[in-house]
Amino acid sequence: MHTTEKNINKHKVSPFAEIGECQTTGNKSLYATVEFKPGQVISNFSHKQILDRPNYLTVQISDHQHIMLDPEFLQYINHSCNPNVFFDTQKRVVIALQNIEIGEEFTFFYPSTEWSMDRGFDCICQSENCLGYIQGASHLPLNVLAKYKLSDYIQSKLKVE
Repeated sequence: MHTTEKNINKHKVSPFAEIGECQTTGNKSLYATVEFKPGQVISNFSHKQILDRPNYLTVQISDHQHIMLDPEFLQYINHSCNPNVFFDTQKRVVIALQNIEIGEEFTFFYPSTEWSMDRGFDCICQSENCLGYIQGASHLPLNVLAKYKLSDYIQSKLKVE
């Protein structure tokens, strides 16, 4: 959820990140408090809980396994069609895809881990390659997905489909 800087209250949640909450909408985002270079590990993660169905906070790791993230603040990494991080669900790390500056919002491409999402949404990332409506990898053509780093799970689904 992209909002204007002046409208956001921020509080630090780790040595590398702070949560920003929009005063107008209540939407939360995660922002960098240190710089990251492409390929750099930003954070390890595990699961607080494994669900058999997706919800809007889970990350998909298999057909019937959707994890609630630990640390929990990683759930505030919002979607972008031009993401700057990737959730490597095999190694359980969040990796920088590009240079990330202090104060920059962390974003990831939801279809990189989600086959068919609990609920689709209209993307507001405003990137030049914005896909408009996001509902998971199963709803996107292969030529679009080929432009993104995808989890092992999504890659395996593409080989089967």
